[in-house]
Amino acid sequence: MHIIDLFKRHKRGIIFAISLVIIENIAWIIEPTFFGQVIDAIFDEDAVFYSYDWWYGIIIPLSWWTAMFLINSGVGSIRRFVDPRIFMKIFADIGTSVAAKSIEKDYSVSKTTARAQLSYEYIIFFEFRMPEIIENVIAIGGAIIALYFIDYRISLTCFGIILPLFFLSKFYSNKVATYQRQFHDNYENMFDIFSEKDPSKIQQYFVNYANPQKRIGSWNAFNFGIMRFFLLIIFLLVLYISIVLDGLSAGEIYSVVAYLWTFITATEYLPELLESWTSLKDISRRLKTEEL
Repeated sequence: MHIIDLFKRHKRGIIFAISLVIIENIAWIIEPTFFGQVIDAIFDEDAVFYSYDWWYGIIIPLSWWTAMFLINSGVGSIRRFVDPRIFMKIFADIGTSVAAKSIEKDYSVSKTTARAQLSYEYIIFFEFRMPEIIENVIAIGGAIIALYFIDYRISLTCFGIILPLFFLSKFYSNKVATYQRQFHDNYENMFDIFSEKDPSKIQQYFVNYANPQKRIGSWNAFNFGIMRFFLLIIFLLVLYISIVLDGLSAGEIYSVVAYLWTFITATEYLPELLESWTSLKDISRRLKTEEL
């Protein structure tokens, strides 16, 4: 079973869920631009307070910001309401199919139960990880585009860090893949080991169960530290360009910091998303012979 096959089988519900994610996050990434304009209008020293131009300069961007906020909040609420209904239905279909095929092929009870449960990783991916991937892509791309209209040097500085971060994340993903396979191997044997009711074997099971997770955690910590170092350099460079070289207004500085923070939080979350993707690929490999 491959992700693309699962997508084709349940494409209506998944596409609807994806559309809500895209709308929600596009509205979110636009917000700081208009709020920065509101700040500049409020602190405009040349404006005649309470004049028509003063109100016009505030009301227009404030209206746009409010609209983006309401779209983001409203669509986000709808998405959180419909997602469980869409994906739990898909999980029931997948879990039943996996269990039926495993029984047909005379797999052990342990392997059958474990594979049915592991199939829930597909639901986790589509309901949680896929929206997070879309959110991070929009956040990174949207932040770079928005920063370009403030100062192209800031945008190029952020863009320049993407390539090394990509290769770093790729390296991390390859390292984690081995430990994910070990983790799933242990998981598939869990019920057989517990059925023997031997405390020593159960203890060894938990040791074997924990070791891959510890190694994944070590690589995660290493990768996170390296990424944070690169992002610190980016943050300092952008602040230098914004304050020293450009002399940006208060509203523009707010927008820069908001987009920069969005960029940083999105990029530092990439390892966790890659870990989930690596896990799902291994599960797909295990279930690839299942005609679902």
